[in-house]
Amino acid sequence: MEKSSLKKKWLIYAVSGLLLMGFGLSLLGESIILKGRENGFWHWFGLGTLALAVTFAGLSLFGQATVFKSQLDHSKKRD
Repeated sequence: MEKSSLKKKWLIYAVSGLLLMGFGLSLLGESIILKGRENGFWHWFGLGTLALAVTFAGLSLFGQATVFKSQLDHSKKRD
């Protein structure tokens, strides 16, 4: 794969992953606040479940970014 393509993918995946993880953790905080205010079970449970899904999606994207970065570093060593 071409270096510029790998670098672009790495950058997009890394930034997207970090943003999603941050957003997911923010949603988790909101879910905790809802639970503390003793809102209905389904409100905080639903938001907490969504928060975990978003956080882990971000973690997955960031993990893929590390794969692209590794491939990029490997291609630089070969040159």
